[in-house]
This record gives sequence, C-alpha cells and structure tokens, in this order.
Amino acid sequence: MSAPVNVYVYDLSKGLAGQLSLQLTGKQIDGVWHTSVVVFGKEIFYGQGICETEPGRSHHGSPLRIIDMGKTSIDEQTFVDYLSQIKDHYTADKYHLLDFNCNSFTNDCLGFLTGGSLPSYIKDLSSDFLSTPFGTALRPTIDAMFRGRASTGVLTPPPDIPTTTNSPNPALTSSLLQAVAAGATSNSSGAPSSSRNYLPTPAPTSPSTPIQSNSLTTPVHIATNPSSFRNVLHTHRAVVAFFTSATCAPCRMIEPVFEDLARSKSRANDIAFVKIDLSVGMSNAVGGEYGVRVTPTFILFLDKNKTHEMKGVNAPELRTQVDLLLYQAFPPHPHTRLSLPAIEATPLNAILSSQVPNLDIVLAKVTEFIDAAPSWSGSTTKEATKQILAKNIIPYLKARGSSSPPNISFEPWKDATTSLATNLSAGELFPVADMWRVALLEPAVCGWSATKLGSESPIILLLSKAEGAPRSYTLTLLKMISNAFANKVVARELLLSSRSSITALIVAALMRDDAAVRLAAASLAFNMTAHLQRLRVEKVRGNVEEDDVGENEDWDVEMTSALLEVIEREKANEEIVHRLTASLALLIRLSPSIEQLTSLLEVLQAQKILEDKLERGGCGDTGVVKKEARKLIEEVAKKLCP
Repeated sequence: MSAPVNVYVYDLSKGLAGQLSLQLTGKQIDGVWHTSVVVFGKEIFYGQGICETEPGRSHHGSPLRIIDMGKTSIDEQTFVDYLSQIKDHYTADKYHLLDFNCNSFTNDCLGFLTGGSLPSYIKDLSSDFLSTPFGTALRPTIDAMFRGRASTGVLTPPPDIPTTTNSPNPALTSSLLQAVAAGATSNSSGAPSSSRNYLPTPAPTSPSTPIQSNSLTTPVHIATNPSSFRNVLHTHRAVVAFFTSATCAPCRMIEPVFEDLARSKSRANDIAFVKIDLSVGMSNAVGGEYGVRVTPTFILFLDKNKTHEMKGVNAPELRTQVDLLLYQAFPPHPHTRLSLPAIEATPLNAILSSQVPNLDIVLAKVTEFIDAAPSWSGSTTKEATKQILAKNIIPYLKARGSSSPPNISFEPWKDATTSLATNLSAGELFPVADMWRVALLEPAVCGWSATKLGSESPIILLLSKAEGAPRSYTLTLLKMISNAFANKVVARELLLSSRSSITALIVAALMRDDAAVRLAAASLAFNMTAHLQRLRVEKVRGNVEEDDVGENEDWDVEMTSALLEVIEREKANEEIVHRLTASLALLIRLSPSIEQLTSLLEVLQAQKILEDKLERGGCGDTGVVKKEARKLIEEVAKKLCP
C-alpha cells in the first residue's frame, strides 16, 4: 500500500538570510534551508546522526513550507533497512554545513522512496553561496568550525570573519553563521521527548581516530540509489563517479586521492565528485546500470555521457583523466596561455575620489538651492529635507573615520535625495552628488545601498539626471559612481542594472574638451572594467558562474569601439591614455567574446592606434613617457591586438 511522502522545509536563519543576503553576498538568498523527509507518520532528518520525531515536533519548530513529493510504494520496514545501511555515512561527525548536510540526506531518501529530488533552490543553495566573493572568503571559516567538531564532537565557534567590503558588519556575520550552524547540528535539546535518534548511529569519531584525508570538508556527493545519481548527472556538466565498497582495501588506498581531487578541482556548480558505495542501499543498481563489477572503478561523464572508465589503484592516471575531463568541459581561455606581465601587474583596486570638501559650505549651498526653488512637490517637504541634511547626513559624514560612528538609519537619506532630485535641476544637484561621493567611501553606506535597487537607489536616481547636465554635476557624478565601484556588491548591481546608462555617461564625458572631466571618466571606465576583470579571473578559477559575471557581448563591442576612439583622440593627457589603455586591456582580457573582439580590433586598427601613442605627437610632443604606461601600451598592442 502506498504512503505519502512530504518534505518539510525550515529556514535556519529565521528570516535573516532574506533580509541580509543581498547586502552580504550580492545575491538574494531567501533562506538557509534545512529539510527533512516525512513518511510513515515520522519526520526523519540528519544532524546529530539520523534522527526521527513526530512531524513538526523537532527543535526546528513548525515548517515554513511543506512540499508534496508524491507517494512511495516501498513499505516501512524496507525503508528502515535502507536507513540502517546508510547510517554509517550520515554520522554526526561527518556533517558539514556546505558539503554534506540535511539536504544531502533528504535528497538521498527521496531518490530511494519516490525517485524524486529536492527543488533546485534548495539543492543549489551551497553552490549559490560559494559562487559569491563573500562565500568564497567565508569558506575557510566554515570549514574551521566543522573541522574542529569532527575531532571533539563540539561545534567550534567561528574565528574572526574576514573583513571585506562585502561584509560591512563582521560581528553580525559571525552571529548569523553561528546561529545557523548551531540550528543545523542541534542535538534536539528542548524538543519534545518524542524526538530521538531514528537509528543507533555511531558516535562521533574519537580524537585518536584519524579522519581520512580530512573528508569532513571534502565536497564529495554521496549517491545510494539510481535516482540520486541521475540527479547529480543532470545538474553538473562533468561528473567523476567513484564506485567503492566497505570491504575493499584498494578503495581505501585510492580514496584520499579522489577526495584531494574533489577539493582542488571543484568549480562552482559545474563538476561533481560522487562516491557510490555498492554495499549501501540501492547503490548496486547504479553499478549494474554502468556494468561495474569490481571496485574501485571510476567512471567519468561529460554532459551525462560516459567518456572514460578506469579500474584499480592508479593515482597518476586518475589525476590525468580528471584534468582531461575538465579540459574538455571547460576549455581554457586563449589568454590564459599568454604572458601578460604588464596587464597582470596592473592593480585592480578602484580609483577613488576621497577628498572631503568643507561640508558646512556644501550644506549651505544645497540649502540655498532649496530655499530658491519656486515650488516643491513630493512627500518630503522643504523643511523636512533640510532637517535630514543638517541633522542626519552632514553629522554622519563629519564623523567619518571616528572610533564610534553614529548608528543611524539611511532610509531618510533616500527620502531626501528623492525630494532633491525631483525639485532641483541637475546644475543644482552637484552638492548632493558630492555628499554621496563621500558617503560611498563608507562600507556601511555601501552595504545599505546594495539593498536598494532600481528607483529605490539614490545612486541610480542621481545617474538618471546625467543627460545634458552641466560640467559641475557631470564631474561630481563620475567621481561618485567611481567610488561606488569600490564595493563589489554595489558594483555588481550597477553593472547588471545600469550598465548602459553608465556607459553613456562615460562615453559622453570622454568626448568633452575639459581634461578633468575626461580623467574622471577614464577613472570610472577603469573601475568598471577592473570589477569585470576580477569576476572573469574568478570564473577561470571556477569560483563564480557565468550568470554572476554578467557578460554582455554587445556591450563588450560597444565599449571596445568607444575606448579605441577616445584613445586615438587623446593627444594631450598621458594619464588619461594610461587609464583608458588599462581599461581596454581589462575589457579584452578573458572576454568570452574574444573572437568578435579580435575581428573588431583588426578592423579598427587597434594596434596602430596604440603604437601611435608611443611616437612623437601621439600624446604630447614626445609620446607617452611614463615607463609603466609605455609597457602596458606595447603589451596590449602586440599581444591582445591582431
């Protein structure tokens, strides 16, 4: 007789992930999902081993969501036998928040019971988090917490959170991480008495027992049935499957090599290393499907198709075949084979405008413009706008760099900026943009700004006033947005949402006669392409996915054409030529549109345009003089341009 199967979904962050994820990671992550499988009147989950309670009565409380997974034709005793077989894989000391957690267990059980799997927003949560710069930076901290637990049975408090521009509040990050980890691995204390271990799971590994190859933090998938293995094949382009068994001595010899490869070769969500123990659950059906009769056997897959099989213990061959699989799945960019010392030596730090004006004079100027406005519309009155400026924004900016900056809400800043942008002309808004230029040097302001998108963003609102603006506003706006690009999260949002508007601002400014405006535009172009270059480098390393880079072939072509045109036009200012050439180099290098760009560079005679800058009259009377600028121009012309 069939029995219904449900998945209970809980948010270990209690809503904090949905509120803070965009600020911390640059991605909207709605929850830190914990799941359990509910079948035969019991809720079964993985934390301190395999545990069971009455549905909805665990220490996690009531589920946030209940997902209907259909029905199972498997009887309860068969399921109990299955859990007994996999209990040695799902022990408390093997739990890891990212690599081997409750969702790994739930997905395995669903494959056995119904042939189904968890929704992708749950399965892909770890890879989504790790694909962000913040997730990459936090990975060692999470590993350290769970590595300590493996030997002591106690969760290690998180060490100091890495301080980055993505984490304006390390203390908050640490508290959130500790709360999530504790909730995930709780021993159910405080839960109703019905909550108990479903099976007599082995105790955590004792300190005297070596943990083989640090398997705790190894990103190895476990598949115990055909459905869970097929799910891995369908969600990863490349798969390395290790067929083993508990009694196989050669398997224990080669397993550390397999785990080392999993640690060193895993790339975002593109490749999976899967362990299939033929003595566990329905794993023998997986082996039978691929004709596996001996262990150890390794089978490699590309796009769900088997590409290679090897048997026995041969570590060099295994490493070679994994490298070949990666090369086939992710062929290296042609630029990775070039020696580009001048480009690689170019610092990718944002060019900042950090000079602080006399803030009292700035306030007086804005107040003068407000008082002179003939009419005023919007929900924020003239007086309220002036109060926000005088009592909130200016005091905060004056306190920059102090040991105890004021703890204030930035929401009134948005209200005041909206009011000013609605009622003042672009020529009168330059002091407002100047205040934001200084404010965006503060991580707390950037963190708040990252949560404001579209019309909610003061940055984008001020950017919308750029067309036809006078010199004072254009110059200040360029510097303001340049400072915004120093923050990775804000830069990502600007690149994804306002790329065309920023490009139009840069190109128009580069065509002006004013050298200061052109230099500010060149600085913004550099900051924009440097941010893109950082993401491309991380993509080559496998730390971010294609969607997170935000590639756009049309924009690459448009920006390349514009940069070459203004480089050719620039005859007077060597620093502008240097920054524009660096921008061009960072735009071209590692671009996925390299074939189109190569043809474009040839048609536009890019090599000649650049080399002319080194000759007399190309830039000043003698050409570019600065040594590092000459090296960069020569390298871009000879190695990146046909």
